[in-house]
Amino acid sequence: MRQFAVIVAVSTWLLVIAGGLVTSNDAAQSVPDWPLSYGRLVPPLEGGIRFEFAHRMLAATVAVLTLILALRSRSRLAWIALAAVGAQALLGGGVVRLWGPKWMPLAHACLAQLCFGLIVAQAFLPVSSFVLRPLPLVAAAALFLQTILGAAVRHNLASVAPHIAGAVLATLIVMWAGVRVLMDHMENPPFRRSATLLLSLTFSQVFLGMGAYFSRIAAAGDPQPMPIMVSFTVAHVAVGSLAFGAAIAMAIIVGQGGMAVA
Repeated sequence: MRQFAVIVAVSTWLLVIAGGLVTSNDAAQSVPDWPLSYGRLVPPLEGGIRFEFAHRMLAATVAVLTLILALRSRSRLAWIALAAVGAQALLGGGVVRLWGPKWMPLAHACLAQLCFGLIVAQAFLPVSSFVLRPLPLVAAAALFLQTILGAAVRHNLASVAPHIAGAVLATLIVMWAGVRVLMDHMENPPFRRSATLLLSLTFSQVFLGMGAYFSRIAAAGDPQPMPIMVSFTVAHVAVGSLAFGAAIAMAIIVGQGGMAVA
């Protein structure tokens, strides 16, 4: 079940990337109907329609995989993940059909990250009981709040200043959590690997965020999104998701004594 949960988690991460491509390429309203696309199962694959249709196909795939995961594992967490994926699909449809209020795309983006985090947690969920430690949980929460602030910037609901301030705070919290785990458990390979991965992804995320910010400034007057801006922005979203997932994984591994991963 853990291997299958990893497959579902990877598929969900690819869905997050597909969503980032839709937003970064200004393709969010390229298909005006839902669940069909221009009244067809397969629309003409041109322009922004390609990104939107790929996003929908990946969403359908993730929904089916999550349903299978819930049926096979029968865990409460997997059923919560399935409910979150269903809510995510309805939010996506609402954005298209209703040309919904500005909070809807923001909620859609944040719920996508939450779905990914839930499935990562399912993949690392131990068979035996475990105790969640506060500090790794705080690191995961800080990274998720950064997801909300970043989504607000991408959907033009907030300025970049709160996101930058949040990035500084989240990085400090992650450093505190990761370094603390390394200092206390350097001899334990699962602890060491999980903390090192989280720190590496977080630092990479900082530099990708800088690249995304400056590429947006450079492309401000361009008539359409430029590839370098799209690349930095989508990479920033993708690595941010991985950092959030790594924080959840570290919290569970630390909570169960490092026995989840050999």
